[in-house]
Amino acid sequence: MITLEIFDRISLNYGDVGSWAIWEDPGLKPKSNMGHLNIFDLEKNPSLLSTLKNNVIMVGLNFSRPLIPTEPFKNFHDLSPRANDFKIRYAFRGTEFYGAYMTDVIKNLEMVDSGDVKKHLKSNPHLIEQNISFFREELKDLEAIKPLILAFGVDAYNMLANHLRGDEYSRLIRLTHYSHQISKEKYKEEISAQLGL
Repeated sequence: MITLEIFDRISLNYGDVGSWAIWEDPGLKPKSNMGHLNIFDLEKNPSLLSTLKNNVIMVGLNFSRPLIPTEPFKNFHDLSPRANDFKIRYAFRGTEFYGAYMTDVIKNLEMVDSGDVKKHLKSNPHLIEQNISFFREELKDLEAIKPLILAFGVDAYNMLANHLRGDEYSRLIRLTHYSHQISKEKYKEEISAQLGL
């Protein structure tokens, strides 16, 4: 559970890059309702704050598509038919990790291929330290003290493992990336195994 103060601070400072691992229920199709952001409206969802967590952080490497910040918390809530965010909803719904905070290590870098991201960062190493510093500030504003960090994919995992200190988190776990070309059911099986569920 988080406080209204934390929620408002995160919305204001990180709403264009971060989000939370909650979604509306799917409709008839697995990807339906992914981009419905009414779930973050406290008047429509009064139990929201009791669902959100600041001790579990889900982290991707970077944006894969442009994210136009018309309203907070759009990241990981993509309506695009090409998006695979729905696998996260399917894998985590009903688990203790549902409601986790979500963000990317590298902010505002829109690249689909993680190999291109690594090349870009190798050519611009200052971006790594700049983004790690921003990530630390994000955790501080979230009031996350030694959180459990779940990293989507080997590249996000390596970035955090190589640049965060061990005393900044309780555990860092590498998860299969949700863009992996497997069914949502198989993805859930992999995630459950990786988390020991």
